[in-house]
Amino acid sequence: MKKPVMTVQKLTNRYHMASISLHWLMLALFIAVYASIELRVLFEKGTELRETMKNLHFMFGLLIFFLVWLRLAMRIIYPAPRIEPAPPPWQALSAKLAHVMLYVLMIGMPLAGWLMLSAAGKPIPFFGLELPALIGKNKELAGQIKEVHELVGTIGYYLIGMHAAAALFHHYIKRDSTLRAMLPKASV
Repeated sequence: MKKPVMTVQKLTNRYHMASISLHWLMLALFIAVYASIELRVLFEKGTELRETMKNLHFMFGLLIFFLVWLRLAMRIIYPAPRIEPAPPPWQALSAKLAHVMLYVLMIGMPLAGWLMLSAAGKPIPFFGLELPALIGKNKELAGQIKEVHELVGTIGYYLIGMHAAAALFHHYIKRDSTLRAMLPKASV
């Protein structure tokens, strides 16, 4: 007689607490990444404060890169709950596409930054450590990666904004469970 297969997640209308925690931590890190690079312009080029802001940008970006793999594992172990009431198929598809694009952003942007620093021959700081270069020094390539990195960073503002706007739309207009499923329990 075969025993039934045990699933890791029981059926629920909420994300697993680890997934919720990682989601909001990643939001805080995105804010830190964008704030540190935008606020660096308040300080003169070559000053210690400006370099600190740039280093914070790199380190928070790399932290996103390392944590996104944990987040993906959590997504596999603890699948997303069903949205109640269920959205139309086109909304479900666009939500999946938006999530894929966010994951591409969380993986691609830090990786591009790491490659850019490597190609520029600069150190890759990570909270007291110096990570190894991924490629050899190539100033021209560093400039090309920087242009792409900045363009995708700008696109990231819109992608993150659309994600937040969609969550608010689902919560206040559609009145479905999308946002409630990702809120900490005390907020529900």
